[in-house]
Amino acid sequence: MADKRNYQTFGLLDIGTSKTVAAVIVAEFVPGAAEPSMRLAGLGLQRSKGVKAGVLTDLDEAESVVRAVIGQAERAAGLSVGSFTVSVACGRLASVHCTARTDVETGYVTNDDIAKLMAAGESYAERDGRTLIHLNRLGCELDGAGGVKDPRGLSARRLSAALHAVTADEAPLRNLLVLIERCYAGCDGLVAAPYASALAVTTEEERQFGVTCIDFGAGTTSIALFADGLFAGTDVIPVGGQHLTYDIAKTLQTPLVEAERIKTLYGTLLNAQSDEHESFSYPIAGEEDDAGYETTKARLTDIVRPRVQQLLGLVRERLALNAASRFAGDKIVLTGGASQLLGLSEFVANEFGRPVRLGRPSDLAGLNASLSGPQLATLSGLMTVAARGNGELSAPHGRKMLNQGYLGRVGTWLKRGF
Repeated sequence: MADKRNYQTFGLLDIGTSKTVAAVIVAEFVPGAAEPSMRLAGLGLQRSKGVKAGVLTDLDEAESVVRAVIGQAERAAGLSVGSFTVSVACGRLASVHCTARTDVETGYVTNDDIAKLMAAGESYAERDGRTLIHLNRLGCELDGAGGVKDPRGLSARRLSAALHAVTADEAPLRNLLVLIERCYAGCDGLVAAPYASALAVTTEEERQFGVTCIDFGAGTTSIALFADGLFAGTDVIPVGGQHLTYDIAKTLQTPLVEAERIKTLYGTLLNAQSDEHESFSYPIAGEEDDAGYETTKARLTDIVRPRVQQLLGLVRERLALNAASRFAGDKIVLTGGASQLLGLSEFVANEFGRPVRLGRPSDLAGLNASLSGPQLATLSGLMTVAARGNGELSAPHGRKMLNQGYLGRVGTWLKRGF
């Protein structure tokens, strides 16, 4: 909604395994400025329910949480936005790389020629029940000569382009949109969560030189690869920081809430001699007395380290299978709530033999400092994508069924059935 003062408001929604966040953002377009000035007008934050590893498992529970965070954000902002840009981590997100070719009939490359290439890439990506989330060009060739970033207006008889698509299983996306619809909200567009997180915590220069962003969430660990400034690959692993909590709870026989507290306060991957002697107390699950049990930080490290090693092994396997990893350089940037585990950056650097840093999103005006940090990287990246307004949100033609709403789906069902 734009007003006479060149303001625009839009909503953001990130439904994660551990938390659900909604935000109302105000963008002010200043004459002469390259980008609008962004301000957080309202924020809603609740513990997630009905979500496991990024996938909806209980629609009613998830609906109650999403309704609550949307209402919280809109009340704080004092306005209603109606529709939201939504992050997607479900549906086994994966990259597809392909090459599309077309003849240039006019002798000069036009927008229609590029549209033909993109439509061909879209059709190729949406095979086997997959749905397109994101599609971008990695480079173009004119009559076999490569290195062309923008071919429009150039003379050629044959145009080809290397394309990168991000796809997901259709059913989880349908469930996500049904959830939003049940909350009487609209969906402005879907954004791959790994892409959003990476945009928030990597610099333009890092993306130009090549960088791998690893987002350690509660239920999933996602990967985003950039080369030559372009989004080149992604993957999602259904293992995250929540699994560390489960390991601690199971080994120490303590409640999950207590295991999360222990992980946050004492969890570390660094080796220190003092850890053998530094101890902490904790309760045992099911025992009614207040007797406290004790263990050392060294034992806690022994519980946490194997799971982190297993997770990094899975990351290494996924990177080896992704063609874009060869062009993404050596730099690794970590983000996500679980990335704050003490010593994780050093541990990842030793495991991969590559430079690693912890990435934090830029501070957003209006956001409490206590809430800013890697845990809100996806929300910050959603703001970046939504504010661009350049069509980046849509993988347009492949989601007609997803976007047609309840009555449209019933109509399609009736046509097919009768």
